Amino acid sequence: MSITLESVQAALSAVIDPNTGKDLLGGKSAKNIKIDGANVALDVELGYPAKSQIEPIRIAVEAALHALPGVQQVSVNVYARIVAHAVQRGVKLKSSVKNIIAVASGKGGVGKSTTAVNLALALAAEGAQVGILDADIYGPSQPMMMGLSGERPSSKDGKTMEPLENYGLQVSSIGFMVDPDEPMVWRGPIVTQALQQLLDQTNWRDLDYLIVDMPPGTGDIQLTLSQKVPVTGAVIVTTPQDIALLDARKGLKMFEKVGIPILGIVENMSTHICSNCGHAESIFGSGGGERMCADYGVDFLGALPLTMSIRQQTDTGKPTVVADPYGQIAGIYKTIARRIAVKVAEKARDMSSKFPTIVIQND
Repeated sequence: MSITLESVQAALSAVIDPNTGKDLLGGKSAKNIKIDGANVALDVELGYPAKSQIEPIRIAVEAALHALPGVQQVSVNVYARIVAHAVQRGVKLKSSVKNIIAVASGKGGVGKSTTAVNLALALAAEGAQVGILDADIYGPSQPMMMGLSGERPSSKDGKTMEPLENYGLQVSSIGFMVDPDEPMVWRGPIVTQALQQLLDQTNWRDLDYLIVDMPPGTGDIQLTLSQKVPVTGAVIVTTPQDIALLDARKGLKMFEKVGIPILGIVENMSTHICSNCGHAESIFGSGGGERMCADYGVDFLGALPLTMSIRQQTDTGKPTVVADPYGQIAGIYKTIARRIAVKVAEKARDMSSKFPTIVIQND
């Protein structure tokens, strides 16, 4: 029995990408289908980092095609291709960074920085080139979290600086340039200028994603950053507590006002599990993040427990995703990171590089 393109396409339309929820044909992931007698070959392109997902998807595709009558040999090449996506209107994308993701909270103390660094590490673990920009000028915590306390960035030309690196991440923070005990008594305009310099004068190297650990709050600094930094999308971190949710809603509305898409909400400190007896208790309430998502029509990306290990690992400069990469909590971070990457992949692509610069001259 001869194998037809239609039969192959029908088989591929029955294979669902578990991360996007779309079939490989409808989601336009299946490419370059070739039929040579009893042999079938194709590429499967994923728009998100998927190191842990490539093999399961390849196996699923092979099984679906081997089930077709007459098929003898199947060759499936599954790979990830991360491209730049559009940002808010009037802001130019950086050439060395494909996608910038802001991780924000309406208030401090909800674990935003811990969430940001673990999500960055999770994306890197899936094969992406990732950087993290510590935008919290008044309380830079990424140097400690990334095990880089006391380090200083170098400069090759005296004008720009090289990002520091650890655990496969490129890192830039004002914390590398000031004494840890020195308070940053700067007014808003100076803070905004300093952050713009950190972003523009750091020699980021071919990043798929730059995670920006935003300062807490929704004041002038946050608004100015949201208007000047080319952001693909924002992630809001909150706890289930009503007071935290009040401020998280303000953060969400701020991004909406400047035209930055909300990729979703992460609920931190969702449930406390006693290390002695295993009893689970919702110390800060329950379901708040999901209710907020329902109210605003955004995605609930996941919930993280309140555990001592997350705090201990981060305080020692080895966040959970690298301290216990195959543990349950690291698995939650990786799932959330993959959902964020899928949401980014679904956004409109940046097409500015497709168009030439047009210059009109009067003769």
